[in-house]
Amino acid sequence: MSRFFSGKFSSLVPYTPGEQPSDQQYIKLNTNESPFPPSAAAASAAAAEAERLQLYPDPECRELRGALAELLGLETDQLLMTNGSDEILYYAFMAFCDEDRPAVFPDITYGFYPVYAAVNRIPYQEIPLRENWELCPDDYVGVRGTLFLANPNAPTGIALDRDQVEWLLRKRPDDLLIVDEAYVDFGAESCLPLIRKYDRLLVCQTYSKSRSMAGARLGFGAGNADLIRDLNTIKYSINPYTVNRMTAAAGAASVRNEDQNRRNCQIIIRNREWTAEALCRLGFEMTESKANFLFVRHPELSGEALYTELKKRGILIRHFSLDRIRDYNRITIGTREQMEKLVLETERILKDRRKEKPAAGAGN
Repeated sequence: MSRFFSGKFSSLVPYTPGEQPSDQQYIKLNTNESPFPPSAAAASAAAAEAERLQLYPDPECRELRGALAELLGLETDQLLMTNGSDEILYYAFMAFCDEDRPAVFPDITYGFYPVYAAVNRIPYQEIPLRENWELCPDDYVGVRGTLFLANPNAPTGIALDRDQVEWLLRKRPDDLLIVDEAYVDFGAESCLPLIRKYDRLLVCQTYSKSRSMAGARLGFGAGNADLIRDLNTIKYSINPYTVNRMTAAAGAASVRNEDQNRRNCQIIIRNREWTAEALCRLGFEMTESKANFLFVRHPELSGEALYTELKKRGILIRHFSLDRIRDYNRITIGTREQMEKLVLETERILKDRRKEKPAAGAGN
């Protein structure tokens, strides 16, 4: 770092995004992107707005918010559009956490939570997941602070039922709950219906996964109108123009083509189940994922070794260095052809390893 970098950030450990290598063509199963392109209508809408880039975008995203509110059965003042769901989460850390209201989240979850807390100098508490990687709502009762829950959780893919989330809301009547639903469209229950019932619930979603728009950077927060006003205070104090013209137009068109998005999600769910069964036959252990990825480990092969060997074969998966999950890898679900290639190469890696073992033993 330079000599001008503020000392208040000297211990900051930034979030590590998934690899985006350019040295060769890879099957990318490491960043939870959709294997499908956005709808033709979304692409056309973005192209049309590209001809008006001399003009600032609408900071309120009125057309987009209107279309999304109609789809979700909400009012427009219950929605805030942002540059990916990461931005709404960052606003939430700024708006709803401080010395008196620390942030609370699981110890194994989305890696940006501790980063957002640290960069804003917010005290936080990490609640350990159970040994089976499940999040137990009981563990959060009596813990004061603003609670952030990724549901389904990342990188485990395990989801709470809506009833469990509502139980937690009732048990924590004085604290805000923020539910990060980046992966909810792949088999979990959304908590959006609870917004009208609880004024202390904020739900965040993204267009990056189920709506095939990771490159456009679009997300939203949904909650009580007062919460949205709080978040807008933060937004308009930083940058009112975080959603560009092309993204807003593509987002509105995508909402109007929601049937295509749902069909793509169903294909990914089927591919996830096929891949899980195939990997189980190869001896893998995994969680019950409700996301567009699998969280897996193999008793004969370290997580790092599997990641390294697959990369040599042109397939990228996500490996984590945290001690508790270093034996695991997160595998994004792609097309059926991509998943068949993953399984084939994984099977070859395991066979090669098993052939090497007797030779290694004979030399001892």
